Amino acid sequence: MKKRNAWLGVILLALLLGAGGRALWLWLDRPIERVSIRGEWEYVSADYLRTQLAPLVHNATWLSADLGEIRDRALSIGWLHEVRISREWPNALVFELVEQLPVARWNDDFLLNTEGKPFAFAPLEVPQGLPDLGGPVGSSEEVLIYYRRLTTHFATLALGLSQLRLEPRGAWRLQLDNGTWVMLGRRQHDIRLARLSASWQRELGRQGDQIRYIDLRYPNGVAVAWHGQSDFDADD
Repeated sequence: MKKRNAWLGVILLALLLGAGGRALWLWLDRPIERVSIRGEWEYVSADYLRTQLAPLVHNATWLSADLGEIRDRALSIGWLHEVRISREWPNALVFELVEQLPVARWNDDFLLNTEGKPFAFAPLEVPQGLPDLGGPVGSSEEVLIYYRRLTTHFATLALGLSQLRLEPRGAWRLQLDNGTWVMLGRRQHDIRLARLSASWQRELGRQGDQIRYIDLRYPNGVAVAWHGQSDFDADD
């Protein structure tokens, strides 16, 4: 009988502890009433971020909220590069946010970050002064790497690049910051660029503002189209 009573006592104590623990959990797991955001941002505003983050915690409760899932959803906001989330007593979540650093436009509807990853910029405006890059889906890293290489090359001629395009068939074309287009083609890029540099330093540089585009796809020379002149074409 004593042994039976002892077991009943243990069971009752466990039930009381369980009920107390559940009551404590329910008391702590109250609705999230405040979202704090921290970070330094150049392109996005705190108001914009709060507007984007608010739906992610709608109807969520403080202890039950899945922070990993909320983080993954927050990263779908185009301008966010890194997201860290923590709980803050008694009913708040703290978001530490790192924004994307845009380095180029990509195919009109996207921007590229420093790693060459596209992200959507809408509904915000595109920052001024970014180069305009384009290419097939999945080629953004390759195009950004080549843009950086070409930027170094043309800097020796005191020229910059405003656009770079990789065509679906693999041909490259670019636009210099003076408005001149350069048809680089698919092959022998280094040889063709060296030919252009020599021609630019020897003669073309003095007439740069009159040049509409330069075609480097010829085997032994450089073809130039001047403003007002009819188009011509070449096989790559």
